[in-house]
Amino acid sequence: MKSFGYVKARTTEDAVHSFVSLPDARFLGGGTNLVDLMKLGVEAPGTLIDVSALPLDTISELPGGGLRVGATVRNSDLAAHPAVRRGWPVLSQALLSGASGQLRNVATTGGNLLQRTRCPYFQDTGQPCNKREPGSGCAAVEGVNRDHAVLGHSAHCVATHPSDMAVALAALDAEVELVGPGGQRTLPVADFHRLPGDRPEQDTVIRPGELITSVLIPASSAGMPSAYRKVRDRASYAFALVSVAAVLAVGDDGLIRYARLGFGGVAHKPWRAVAAESLLIGAPAGEDTYRRAVEAEMSHAAPLSGNAFKVKLARDLAVDTLVRLADRG
Repeated sequence: MKSFGYVKARTTEDAVHSFVSLPDARFLGGGTNLVDLMKLGVEAPGTLIDVSALPLDTISELPGGGLRVGATVRNSDLAAHPAVRRGWPVLSQALLSGASGQLRNVATTGGNLLQRTRCPYFQDTGQPCNKREPGSGCAAVEGVNRDHAVLGHSAHCVATHPSDMAVALAALDAEVELVGPGGQRTLPVADFHRLPGDRPEQDTVIRPGELITSVLIPASSAGMPSAYRKVRDRASYAFALVSVAAVLAVGDDGLIRYARLGFGGVAHKPWRAVAAESLLIGAPAGEDTYRRAVEAEMSHAAPLSGNAFKVKLARDLAVDTLVRLADRG
């Protein structure tokens, strides 16, 4: 491991100032992803700015019924919080499916959003990877790509985003609050991560020196039937081949009055199924409706040589999840 500097930030202003003033700095929360990448030689920060002591470790209720989740709230605490389990079970389920208990006890909300792909070509410094070394190529395009993207990828990168939590947050219309050299700003989680295009090294739209301070969960879907389901190669401690986060509310007239749908494991970012949602809202609840909506969303898929099965898997998982939510509602 290469040597690096270390700074313990006491305030958000201190953290941002240190990032701007120190070369090749990185923020360090739980470190469950960053430290692994440092060991692999993928990341080589000049300085680690430890933000774990910042006063960002609380979950508070907002006027109107939403939640503010601090960036350093541990995944285990967020998953177990009574308000989350009661109002947004999709988020709790996503977190509990995301890693081992030991990792959830360390990993943070902000760090979870910023974790990087687990593409083996990205993690292997002996392989070409545009995400790790722009312009070197993407070995996965013609390589072993069973676990890779079927939506939104480009010739420059076919990696997928690994977070379970982020898929649920995107489906919940959550927002990210940031502070940086340019001040504070808020943006939707669904817009926080980006598709690879010709700049796959940029995972998010975060600006240099910006620090995630909290995540806002609106009250719009609180208490509605919701679920997160994940298909993986083994029953625990594995990243998603395909996952689905869904919120569905059906009125007394049998028409769908609220629908949110997100996919994980299929794209460079948590995939918000906007096309499917537009076909669901106002339509009669039922398997035929769900299937037509999800098929419209998956019509944009462009599977690679080794992962065509993901298209059917995502479609069937989403339809079955919506059927179950409607029955529950």
